[in-house]
Amino acid sequence: MAIRAPEKDPTPSPPLRAQRPRASFETWSWFFMRISGLVLLFLALIHFAITHILHDVVDTNYNFVAHRWHNLGWRIFDWSLLALALAHGINGLRLIIDDYVRAPGKRAATKATLYTLTGVLFAYGTMVIFTFPRA
Repeated sequence: MAIRAPEKDPTPSPPLRAQRPRASFETWSWFFMRISGLVLLFLALIHFAITHILHDVVDTNYNFVAHRWHNLGWRIFDWSLLALALAHGINGLRLIIDDYVRAPGKRAATKATLYTLTGVLFAYGTMVIFTFPRA
């Protein structure tokens, strides 16, 4: 008497799906860099076109800024440019620090300095944009 192998079930089993890894901070950081870079490209080009092409650079002075910032929309535009540029830059510098500063103490001190400087620049820039006297 021969031993027969068990017959296979004719219904196919569902394919095994690889589980997606959970999105980490680095994943969101990577995604932010792509989106913020794209938005910054347009904000910077608009800023450059208005300030340097449509308007003579020689005439860019206090009155030009006061006239432009009389409109809240321009203040929000410039604040968005400031906020996104600082966030994009600090994220890139954070990655560079992780790559090149090996000692944990130096890395922590360098990042603390970077975050402090960025916070000061953001606060100062926000204060200038939103407390600038109306013309």
